[in-house]
Amino acid sequence: MKSRLKPLIGLIAAPLPIIALAASPAFAAQTETRQAAAQPVALHGNVVPAVSHSTRTGEVAADSRITLAISLNQQDTAGLDTFLTQVTDPKSPDYEHYLTVDQFAQRFGASPATIAKVTAYLKAQGLTVGAVTANRLTLEATGTAAQVQKAFGTKLATFHDTTTNRDFYANTDAPVLPSEIASVVSDVSGLNNYAKYRHFSTGKLSPEAATRAPSGLSPAKARSAYNLNSALSAGYTGKGQTVAVAEFSAFQQSNIAAYDKYFNLTPPTPTVVSAGGGTTDLSGQGEVELDIEVVHALAPGANVKVYEAPNSDTGEVSLYSKLVSDNVPVISISWGIYEAGETPSNRVAVDADFKEAAAQGQSVYAASGDSGSDDAGNGGVSVDFPAADPYVTGTGGTTLSTTSSGTWSKETAWSGSGGGVSTLFATPSYQTKVNTGTKRSVPDVAAVADPATGWAVYTAGAWYTYGGTSAAAPNWAAFTAVYNSEAAAKSKPSFGFANSTIYSLASSANYRAAFHDVTSGSNGAYKAATGYDKVTGWGSYNGAGFLKAKLG
Repeated sequence: MKSRLKPLIGLIAAPLPIIALAASPAFAAQTETRQAAAQPVALHGNVVPAVSHSTRTGEVAADSRITLAISLNQQDTAGLDTFLTQVTDPKSPDYEHYLTVDQFAQRFGASPATIAKVTAYLKAQGLTVGAVTANRLTLEATGTAAQVQKAFGTKLATFHDTTTNRDFYANTDAPVLPSEIASVVSDVSGLNNYAKYRHFSTGKLSPEAATRAPSGLSPAKARSAYNLNSALSAGYTGKGQTVAVAEFSAFQQSNIAAYDKYFNLTPPTPTVVSAGGGTTDLSGQGEVELDIEVVHALAPGANVKVYEAPNSDTGEVSLYSKLVSDNVPVISISWGIYEAGETPSNRVAVDADFKEAAAQGQSVYAASGDSGSDDAGNGGVSVDFPAADPYVTGTGGTTLSTTSSGTWSKETAWSGSGGGVSTLFATPSYQTKVNTGTKRSVPDVAAVADPATGWAVYTAGAWYTYGGTSAAAPNWAAFTAVYNSEAAAKSKPSFGFANSTIYSLASSANYRAAFHDVTSGSNGAYKAATGYDKVTGWGSYNGAGFLKAKLG
């Protein structure tokens, strides 16, 4: 037996030189690299601010289902910035040569290797991973709370926010990932369900309620005030164009049908597109129905797509990533949050989507808020997000006056019009002629928002008069659809990235013909003035004048 063991011992001894080779400098370096790749790295800026002032009440049940949106870093961000400068510069040969979603994904989306690496990691943690979005920048993953906590090295707890009297769950610490995964991930959304966005509309029940003619702006009054009758009469109704309204609430089609029937409108029936699982919450239905009805009033031929998502950070990321992946030409956003309330990681992820929108020539309008110069409501000055993002067109609010014949007479700044200076975003190139500061100014444009001169809206089975900058965003979106329908008929470029079109026209000799300059009123810290100002931007549009100046 012993003699038989000797050869076996010899076989065991034989690999020793190989083991010695394994200790070579090259192998050691490889081992060190692998160990470094596995080292945990925290994704900072991923804890919702409400955690700091809320009371912890317990733990999230281990078997609770959690849905996440994982945002991946764009490739070649310097190249994207260069492209955006060129595509919005009238002097550049690349001016208005926008990208398709596939072209954007190929140039700036995450690489297939990156997507595969992140997907493999998430699956190894027991999560179910969906397909990457068309722009190759967002992955959806689902799992239990226990799996999510393990995958992201954080604890999920329940809280009570005494300032808003609501309960929510959230991660207590920044999520942690192996460095090789963390290096390609910009945000993990869904670790909390804190309802983040406010809608910017103010409604009051009309004295006549549902039994008699509604008060407020009708389609006919609004078209006359904003000089759209000639375009609509010529057949430029937005037909063949699509406007997306971004929503964190559901709506009731019966209210839309009642509005259209009353005003003899026959637009295409709105279609619903779910993002992040969609929503059945009707708490903001008045907002959604305002948005749809304003578009129906001003661009009755346009298709309206209602993108619905949960009112949470994962809903936010899922919503905007889908809007850019679907490449909807015109987008209206009537929901927002004070700029500092947006978590830094969410802001990076959403800003990446808005950059893509600009690169693809999508026109994105967002309400600038209804709290004047104090969007945060803390006694200081602050602006709203996403209106503050430089790749979004912030829409402020006015008080509208018309003549006895219904034509535009004047607009003054509405006191609630959100506006001021961003603390986060640098002054964009298109704004340098009117902004000598280092940070972006908001808003870019405006339209009627004062509830006293607001819109007739049918919602919850009755007529209301609605105001707020939420009415201004779909107003500009509807006008853009009208513009695009005329541009298509004349074989001319569409509106494209809105701020590029707006600022170039407003800075030209055609400014007064194309815009209604708002020169009086204030929003608290800022006053309206001749030309651009931090309350109403460049003012509202003069439909026929704007169309003639750009399209002939």
